[in-house]
Amino acid sequence: MIGKNIAERRKAQRMTLSELAKRSNVSKSYLSNIERNVNQNPSIAVLERISKVLNVEVNFLIGDKEEENQKKCSEWTEFVLELKKAGVKKDQIHNYKELIEFIKWKQKK
Repeated sequence: MIGKNIAERRKAQRMTLSELAKRSNVSKSYLSNIERNVNQNPSIAVLERISKVLNVEVNFLIGDKEEENQKKCSEWTEFVLELKKAGVKKDQIHNYKELIEFIKWKQKK
């Protein structure tokens, strides 16, 4: 899990293994072992250095998705509050769904 998360984030940032190793001061071979799950238990100190370079929290690397889920939930809560401010009632949502589908259809053309 940790290795997969590091590899995915590194690749998403178009960073090579060598570059991450150099910037995090972790040997390339050790980092490779982590990514391939040969070493499944790197120290917190190593994870902190890697997370700093990848610009993520250590929790993200160890697979704690709760923080990510809370952020998504917060975004939806804000969206619902905006709808309420605009006067949209719960029983009217289906009407807006039809409008959104129409807009999406029109944008495809």
